[in-house]
Amino acid sequence: MATHEKVDVAIVGAGASGSVFAAVLAKAGRKVVVLEMGPDWQLSDLISSDFWGRRIKAAGAPFLLEGKNPFGYSYQSGWGVGGAALHYFANLPRLLPNDFKIRSEHNRALDWPISYQDVAPYYDKVARDIGVSGNAKAEEIWRPAGEPYPMPPMKTFRNGEVWLKGFEALGIRMVPAAVGMNSTDYRGRPACIYDGWCHIGCPTGALSNPLVTYLAEARKAGAEVRARSTVTRLLTNRQGTRVRGLEYYDAKKERQVQEASVVVLAAWSAQNPRLLLNSATDRHPRGLANASGLVGKYMMCHYSSGTWALFDEDVQNHLGTTGAQFMSYDRYGKTAHPGVFGSSFIVAGSALKTSDLGGFANARLDLFGAELQAFMKRAARGLTRIGAFGEELPNLDNRIELAADKDEFGMPLGRLHHSFDQDAVGLWNANFEEGLRIAKATGAREVWSARGNMPTIHLMGGTIMGTDAGNSVVNSYGQSHELPNLYLAGPGIFPTAGASNPTNTIFALSLRGAEQLAAKWGAVEL
Repeated sequence: MATHEKVDVAIVGAGASGSVFAAVLAKAGRKVVVLEMGPDWQLSDLISSDFWGRRIKAAGAPFLLEGKNPFGYSYQSGWGVGGAALHYFANLPRLLPNDFKIRSEHNRALDWPISYQDVAPYYDKVARDIGVSGNAKAEEIWRPAGEPYPMPPMKTFRNGEVWLKGFEALGIRMVPAAVGMNSTDYRGRPACIYDGWCHIGCPTGALSNPLVTYLAEARKAGAEVRARSTVTRLLTNRQGTRVRGLEYYDAKKERQVQEASVVVLAAWSAQNPRLLLNSATDRHPRGLANASGLVGKYMMCHYSSGTWALFDEDVQNHLGTTGAQFMSYDRYGKTAHPGVFGSSFIVAGSALKTSDLGGFANARLDLFGAELQAFMKRAARGLTRIGAFGEELPNLDNRIELAADKDEFGMPLGRLHHSFDQDAVGLWNANFEEGLRIAKATGAREVWSARGNMPTIHLMGGTIMGTDAGNSVVNSYGQSHELPNLYLAGPGIFPTAGASNPTNTIFALSLRGAEQLAAKWGAVEL
């Protein structure tokens, strides 16, 4: 075992949240080390192929998946430097004001300890930092005014435009999607070429993944990124009042210790609770930062109700971006659909490829052989889809626990238990029903629902923020209530999930937490 020279900050995870903390703190003059379990990917490693693209998604099986609706995490986490943000769709909508006070307004779920107004300036700053394309003014029909986006909306293609007639027929307002992609050259990065391969990583730098945004800034400011470093445990002082570093295994599977004045856990939402639980001591017998007993609790995700439409015309479905051309919050009210509870976020216009995630070969699972071949010939030019993401409410039964089985480093596997409640199932069905009405109003030749197992998308919760150690794991900056030099980052600190893609809020909250840490360094580091 080797003990490395003490650093100011050790960050676990080189994804969306870890890269923000690394950039802010390195530029503030702190000595920063980022530990990432996977490879140190470069843009040149990102190849436009579904098969090659699987390399940057989750590898191994550190979680046992249980419950009525087990969480499928292959496309929801990342493998290597950049994390899941290396292959995300770069859809960057915001949460809305009604997401922050659900308990107060509806006597359901939980309240956040902060409001939309606390986060809004950081949404604007993220847009400037990484480059966002869209029409912020158009979004003001749903949210308070903010700064304009630094780039105009992305180009649109027929695969998105053909849906507008259907939305208009149902009175649903659509606006250009807010995306972390370049509609024009931005800060030395080129404009998008619209080839539709976003979901396996953008090799040109037009999409705002960490390699070309915050992580690049962190490295330029002197931060070290230590790839192939699997963290297994956090270490505390004898009194159990502060973290003093962490234990990890290097590429040779040799045990190492990295001491640090501050530790930031910015791994995947399920991995952070696993690490805290595995770091139990005599002083913290239930795991670190777990006085509330809520570490690993309130795991949440989104689900999507997809609708397919097949047109006779060529809708250019291979062009555009994987995420969306248009978006709508018109069903975002918590009671927008009668009889069920929760927000819905609607997107339209996604580029399609043949196979893998959302591929048109998987659009008709009932077809085989010659029938499937005939369908694919038509689908290759005429198929397009829309989606409605639904909100899952926090539930204590959806949780992370440690299992008896262990991984190759002797660390207990995580057991991720997840089931949807009746509100989620009801909202999922309501969005399918409305999706068919929208699709029929487009005049498409054929329309159908993309039904299958209820999907699990965007894992959140597990280390939620709140007002004190009795009702949460961290404060609104991600700082542990119990261990002041331990920070948590990422969607794990969300008390509720909303229905919109979480990455913009991940960036914004991480920026808010990192700037607070930098400003109050003397009080935290001691």
